Amino acid sequence: MDLQTMQDQLTERLLQQQLVSATISQPRLKSNDIKRIKLKPVEIKKEYLIQFEYQHEHVLKHENLPVEEAARKLALLFTDFRQALFQFTDEKVQIQLSKKFKVIWKAEPTGEKKAELSHNRKKQYLLEDGIPYPFLVRLGVQSPDGKVKKQKYDKFRQINRFIEFIDDALAYLPQDRTVRILDFGSGKSYLTFALYHYLRIEKGLDLRVTGLDLKKEVIEECQQIAQDLHYEQLEFLVGDINDYNGESAVDMVVTLHACDTATDMALARAVKWDAKVILSVPCCQHELNSQIDAPELGIMLQHGLIKERFSALATDSIRAELLSLVGYETQLMEFIDMEHTPKNILIRAYKTDRKPAAGQFERYRQFTALLSATPFLENELKEYL
Repeated sequence: MDLQTMQDQLTERLLQQQLVSATISQPRLKSNDIKRIKLKPVEIKKEYLIQFEYQHEHVLKHENLPVEEAARKLALLFTDFRQALFQFTDEKVQIQLSKKFKVIWKAEPTGEKKAELSHNRKKQYLLEDGIPYPFLVRLGVQSPDGKVKKQKYDKFRQINRFIEFIDDALAYLPQDRTVRILDFGSGKSYLTFALYHYLRIEKGLDLRVTGLDLKKEVIEECQQIAQDLHYEQLEFLVGDINDYNGESAVDMVVTLHACDTATDMALARAVKWDAKVILSVPCCQHELNSQIDAPELGIMLQHGLIKERFSALATDSIRAELLSLVGYETQLMEFIDMEHTPKNILIRAYKTDRKPAAGQFERYRQFTALLSATPFLENELKEYL
């Protein structure tokens, strides 16, 4: 089979909505930043789309495309990848491409399978609309009968997205003792309560969770809610990340929207506590903005808005790289859709004690030298680097 015939057959199956799932792998070049691509059909606002999940080494990105555009995208991808596995409604197809783009197409009939689009959307929600959860009712997200309030649906989606990250982290948490979790900058604590509910109530983990924030009135209210709900292993304290010295070891550190270097302080504390899981959504990255001196990037950085955004992205990239250098498997993930907030990057790090790749530290040095940057987090972690 030649390349054009293969593409025609795939396009026909996509147009007939036969796709259940697919994985494209084995990049032709080691330098290819995308390591794997997963496809599945989704239904968004009653429109049938194909979702592409691009798996980079440290980042996951998603793109939803109409069928015709998805078919064109597939044709381009097969110039860069050598293997694919497609599950259609009636057969499984394995595709391999040679160096000269000769196609090996192996089809195997399967039992009737169906891409249940509504199920695909619903399975993303570990907390379901229509089931009352006491903490969501108390926090005003749900009505007493479990219906999510219209004005709170974005918050409900955010909470579910966060719980997905918590669920993914379960394998890295101890199962034979009390799990210690700290949430720096817990604020109104929607996510702190969600974390506690999911791990304690639904998963049955023995744990102790502390939410820390500077706003006394908010902390008092959260503490009262925790008491009313009989969340006995959840506490809220007034305090600053810089001054908190109540622990010698912590299993999970969560930091959401801690401003500027407060995020770095929390990350550094997490490393020093040997935290197995770090989840951080940074906010207001100013440090690098004032340091950057990179004439080579002058065309970009002459614009204040671009410089601000570039500084934020560079800051989070540096944070992820530093965590990787000290033994964490680190990814930058999309937390919630950009349409809801521009502060949508989550740093997820699992402690694996994996050694840095050859030349990784030198690559980091070259990047910070290009920017003339001396990151706060690097200084905090210098004894580990």
